[in-house]
Amino acid sequence: MKRRIAEVLTLALSIIFFFSSTILAEGDIHTALTESPKIPTNPPDRMAVADALMEEKGLEGYKKAFEIYRSLAARHPQCFEVHWKCAKACRKYGYKAQRLGIDNWKDICAEYGKKGMGYAETAIRLNPEKPHGYLFYAVNVGTYADGVSIITALREGLKDKTLNNLQKAYEIDKTLEKGGPILCLGRFWHKVPWPYRDRDKALAYYREYQRSPFFGKRIEGHVFLAELLIEKKDRRHKNEAKELLETALNQAEESYWRKQVRELLDEI
Repeated sequence: MKRRIAEVLTLALSIIFFFSSTILAEGDIHTALTESPKIPTNPPDRMAVADALMEEKGLEGYKKAFEIYRSLAARHPQCFEVHWKCAKACRKYGYKAQRLGIDNWKDICAEYGKKGMGYAETAIRLNPEKPHGYLFYAVNVGTYADGVSIITALREGLKDKTLNNLQKAYEIDKTLEKGGPILCLGRFWHKVPWPYRDRDKALAYYREYQRSPFFGKRIEGHVFLAELLIEKKDRRHKNEAKELLETALNQAEESYWRKQVRELLDEI
């Protein structure tokens, strides 16, 4: 009888632990009430769990992945990989929050963009020969600027840091993250405020990305190039932009991008 009671208690506790690890707080940002007991304590295994969460491409997954990476970074301060992955998770979390349009996305972008910059700087210090730290520093500046405004970021002297880091990532390995340094340099010159903006440089990088094997693998490539072509205002460029946007609309899975593409089509 005692053995049966013990088995029942064990089962009940396992059920409680399962649901306490998956119950989410109310609101748009999902925060687990407790860490899942399924997550191994062995650091390489925990890294694999975080990597898998990143692959899910969801807001909650990015946040959980960051928490795992952060705990690993605290215990392994000299680990290059875990620091750049912390920076990447910060970027993904902020970017996803913005695209979902949740109420406090600007606060999230400001907070996690800043955190991501810090982790990226550590990654650069740990291995300056690798491109990851440079790229994720730059894109986290973008996330931070989305939260606090581009003007604030400029006042904090982040323009030159962003450009320098993007150029360094481009020089080391411009194929990183499916051509991320190429596309980001195009976006930098396209969107940096006047008088720094240079649409010719932006177009050159966008065209380079268009010629790369990565074009078509992320919707941003079509949308960013089309947006710049529309700004050219002549009919030839607008016709090309329309073709790009129609392709993007067929590929768009997120409502955020469908909205962006339709708004750009309305401008043609």
